Order: sequence, then structure tokens, then C-alpha cells
Amino acid sequence: MSMVSQSPKPHLYPVNEIFYSLQGEGLHSGMPMVFLRFSGCNLRCPFCDTDFSGRRMMDAPSIIEEMTSTLPPSVSSRGMRVCLTGGEPSLFIDEDLVGALHREGFILHIETNGTHPLPEGIDWVTLSPKSDFLEGGEGVPVLERADELKLVYTAQEDIDRWLSFPARYHFLQPCSCKNTSQTVQYILHHPGWSLSLQTHKYLDIR
Repeated sequence: MSMVSQSPKPHLYPVNEIFYSLQGEGLHSGMPMVFLRFSGCNLRCPFCDTDFSGRRMMDAPSIIEEMTSTLPPSVSSRGMRVCLTGGEPSLFIDEDLVGALHREGFILHIETNGTHPLPEGIDWVTLSPKSDFLEGGEGVPVLERADELKLVYTAQEDIDRWLSFPARYHFLQPCSCKNTSQTVQYILHHPGWSLSLQTHKYLDIR
């Protein structure tokens, strides 16, 4: 009786959408990136504007194929930056996906609430902590450092404690473009912060 070996099933990732646009926030605002948005989050923030109704289970080769297809013919994946976002991408990404994207030549950015550890190899980490908006200690980061910290400003108290978090840059961002003047005034009086704007919303692009 012969034994037929079966190939292991490929790991599938819940993808909300994949698109090519300009980064709208933080230090890399205005830079072209491929956005790989995952579907699902462990937090429920009151200002979240992600539609999680779209969900496709995709393996790494399918993700890479679609990411590459979003690029103009003149643009290579080599050196192209990818923003892993969500939802909360740390719930889904792993070393296999990170390795596959790196072999394709992509540079990996991630925007995370920081509540889960990250696999090795992420090139740029944006921590966007949400514990100021949630009760019961939810949303407290487990990350010990990041490249940039980006906090949504809603006039919450004691936010300057985040300036001591080990990050190269500390940004305050108006909440859904609704309180920009208040955010600017806060930064002028607390110059450890820099302003991050959701420029993609002002430009009306994805």
C-alpha cells in the first residue's frame, strides 16, 4: 500500500484590500507605497474608519501577485515600500509573509496598535497606541520601541507621557481631520510633538 505525501496547505491571510497610493500620514507622508490592509482588529476605537466587511483569504504568492499588479508598468517592486495596516496587522503577519515580501524586494512598514509582538524583519514600525481611548487597560502596547509614534489627538489628558516612549519621532494627529486647529495649538505649547495630517483625506485619494 503506497503512501501518498500531501503538500501542506498554504497559510492564508485575511486581506481587506490592496492598493497603490501615497502615504498620507507620519514621517513618510507623500511617499508612494503599496497598502496591504488586513481585515480584523482586537480593539474597537470610536474613530476607526476601516470597513471590515471585505475579507479575502489569500496566500503569500497571491498577495504578492496582486501587490505587484497594482504598480504602474514602469515601477518595480524592488525598493518599493509596503504599508502593512488594518485593522491590526500584527494579528496576522508572520515571518513567512515578511520573508516572501522581502525576497520580492519590498521595504516593509507597519502601522500597529502595539498590543501584539511583531515578527522580525519589519523595516519601519509606526506605533499608534489606542489605550487612551479604551477602558479596562485595553490597548496597552507591548512593544518596547518604534521608529515613530503617532497618537490621535482628542484632547485626552496626560498624553505627554508618550513623549518618553522610545521612538525616533513623535507625532500628534487630528482626529479624522476634525480638530486640526486644536491639535496645532497643543503642539505649539508642547513642542516635543510634531504634526501629522491625514493628507490623503485632504487630497481625496485612497
